[in-house]
Amino acid sequence: MKEYLRRIVDKELQLRLEAFGATLIVGPKWCGKTTTAEEQAKSILKMQDPDMREGYLATANAKPSLLLKGENPRLIDEWQEAPVLWDAVRTAVDQRQEEGLFILTGSTSVDEKQIHHTGTGRISRLKMYTMSLFESGESNGRISLKELFDNQNMDIDGISSEMRIDDLIFAACRGGWPSSLRKKSDAAKLIVARDYLRNVYESDVSTVDGVRRNPTLAETVLKSYARNVSTLAKKSIIFKDIAANSESVSAPTLDSYLNALERLFVIEDIEAWCPAIRSATTIRAGKKRGFVDPSMAVAALGLTPEYLEKDLKTFGFIFECMCIRDLKIYSQALNGKVSYYHDRYDLEADAVLHIADGRYALIEFKLGGAEIDEGAKHLLKIRELVRAYNKAEKQVPLREPDLLMVITGGSMAYTREDGVKVIPIACLKD
Repeated sequence: MKEYLRRIVDKELQLRLEAFGATLIVGPKWCGKTTTAEEQAKSILKMQDPDMREGYLATANAKPSLLLKGENPRLIDEWQEAPVLWDAVRTAVDQRQEEGLFILTGSTSVDEKQIHHTGTGRISRLKMYTMSLFESGESNGRISLKELFDNQNMDIDGISSEMRIDDLIFAACRGGWPSSLRKKSDAAKLIVARDYLRNVYESDVSTVDGVRRNPTLAETVLKSYARNVSTLAKKSIIFKDIAANSESVSAPTLDSYLNALERLFVIEDIEAWCPAIRSATTIRAGKKRGFVDPSMAVAALGLTPEYLEKDLKTFGFIFECMCIRDLKIYSQALNGKVSYYHDRYDLEADAVLHIADGRYALIEFKLGGAEIDEGAKHLLKIRELVRAYNKAEKQVPLREPDLLMVITGGSMAYTREDGVKVIPIACLKD
């Protein structure tokens, strides 16, 4: 029996089961949703079991409540195969008035027209990602994100990371896929993400909503997205890139493909943080292009660790994607939300991490060297803008950032004299 690799989301799932009648776990295929759910489930229904699928679907059409029978929590894996199960679960929760009855998992989001009720108050939604560096055992986890928020004076000086740049590059190319960690050879570990995307191109992008899509065009769309990862590239730029390599593509067609990729949890853009510290016309409010896992961008571009070791500029964008993935995972228990700040004066924070109680951190991602000083200056300038705004606008002041962080690919953590914390990504945990 394979050893279960503990996930940060385990505690969050346990909490949801204590608080709600049902919990829906969503996220990309192969990220470990089913395995994580099985750890806490006491009975299991796998809708994609080839021996039972037709029978399950027939039962779902005739009397879906029969599929809900079993010891609780009952796991219904890939429930979207029979969307009627959503309303059946909601009804069962209403009738029984108990917590922890069901766990639902799904690798695609479902059109809300297929269900009659959102499930608010009955079914809690829990997002799951691929594995962070801490979960894969590569980050030593000596610096806790939660502890940083709770104690800004936390002494981090001298805490070091064992991961070198080439280690980070390999981790980004391999991705956080649980199955890749069990492969014996590096070559086998690297093929997982490439195979994942091949399935997306050739099958998933069409089966997600029953609309037939061209695999070659799907591949072209993802290549363009990957070329623009961690940038503010407008959709029009991506469209021009695709149109130059594909005949008869239209803007609505591009939107259709991007929507499918979002529903498959392949791409996940970052929203802008638009405080009132500068005119709304000077703050860029477009989305920053992102992937759920950095290995998807690497695979879409056909890159290798050897190539990225010689092109650290390109790896800088991939590194940011990996850091954002890890921040989303580490901040889940804090109800964290990741955005970014960038204005037309090129003042930026690569990430702004807000947590549920209103505290937030301004963050820059830098591989190391002189870039760290530049990143710190950006963060300090944004804080000064907030302070200047508060002096002028005393009735509704903005909260000052609680943390200023530069997350690096370097080896040593320390707090600068100006208070900015410099932290290797391979030292972080939740």
